[in-house]
Amino acid sequence: MYIKRQIEETVLRMSQSYPVIMVCGQRQVGKSTMLNHIKEPGRRYVSLDDRNARRLAETDPALFLQTYGCPLLIDEFQKAPGLLEAIKDMVDKKGYAGEPNAGLFWLSGSQKFRMMKDVSESLAGRVAILEMSSFSQSELEGRGGLPFFPEIADLQARPFTPKNTEEIYRRIFEGGMPKLISDPAMDRDRYYRDYVNTYLERDIRDLAQVGKINQFYDFLVYVASRTAQEIKYDDIAKAVGVSAPTAKSWISILEQSGVIYILRPYASRLTNRLVKTPKLYFMDTGLAAYLCRWPNAETLQNGNMDGAFLETYVVSEIVKSYWNAGKPLNDLYYYRDIDQKEIDLLFAQADALYPIEVKKAIAPTHPDKNFSALNKFGLTVKPGVVCCMVNEMTPINKNCYLFPVCGI
Repeated sequence: MYIKRQIEETVLRMSQSYPVIMVCGQRQVGKSTMLNHIKEPGRRYVSLDDRNARRLAETDPALFLQTYGCPLLIDEFQKAPGLLEAIKDMVDKKGYAGEPNAGLFWLSGSQKFRMMKDVSESLAGRVAILEMSSFSQSELEGRGGLPFFPEIADLQARPFTPKNTEEIYRRIFEGGMPKLISDPAMDRDRYYRDYVNTYLERDIRDLAQVGKINQFYDFLVYVASRTAQEIKYDDIAKAVGVSAPTAKSWISILEQSGVIYILRPYASRLTNRLVKTPKLYFMDTGLAAYLCRWPNAETLQNGNMDGAFLETYVVSEIVKSYWNAGKPLNDLYYYRDIDQKEIDLLFAQADALYPIEVKKAIAPTHPDKNFSALNKFGLTVKPGVVCCMVNEMTPINKNCYLFPVCGI
């Protein structure tokens, strides 16, 4: 059973303006399935997993494009990066001749760190780069695909299906991988074990900076146990037995693979935001729960990582809402100051700040206690939002509202 993906409309819209659409994302999140589902009848499909097709793409890119024609969907594109120049030449020739060239090529792959190596230079101004992740809650419920933004009026109009704490943690534990969603009978642990092995063998082994695969697996498990926490490269290096520069390089690989999302701290000066310690979040909570060896949703809900996983769930749902709409997410941060005042999330506009806290409780105590720390920046501090286990949006006072986690 195919479930509609919110990014479909973004791909089709971008295809009316850009000659090339590149869809990146974590392995097995449904990129190829989605693109094949929405492609027009005349668009051919070729996967570079096919050795014959890949050999032709590598040895004679121009003949490859001539053979398969346009419009064309190329899957696992990163396996033949030499195609970029041939694609650029074809796009430009049509443009110079006054022929329509929008939507000529759709490219997909799970190795963004390789796909992006030459794309920005070769296809500048010709390519729309989209990120795709596993299913969001709003996709599974068939809700609209508007990006989450904590303006009170927007939140009051946001539709959602009420859920209790057990249902939310069940979704966190199961994750959003399409194969698990479409086939509830599939063994979850077996699926994630095969997923991790495939990721390590097909993506990570290809990279020169990764030596021992077993060591990278230990790194992956350690990082999963630190989801929703600050990235401390020295601690990672010591735990895994690698150098701090190697740990930093491996974190970059996870980010470029779509496995994690990096959230930077807010500071009044842009340069300070870049040098301060960021936090990491797994984009699929099911994968993180598997790596951390949580046996079931109930144990996770009552375990010592319950808050970290809930925060990870909220952040990943927000990020997915922007990726699906094809919109940049440049305004999301977390906040921590020298007085140890913390705010889980912060949307920072040019003249306003929107604080967000994530709490497991139904009735959190003093959830807005740290919001006043933002007054020192001299910007308008908008009413804060506390994402928690309520089933309806409720004001605490004029400066703070409780909002259901299930509505993210």
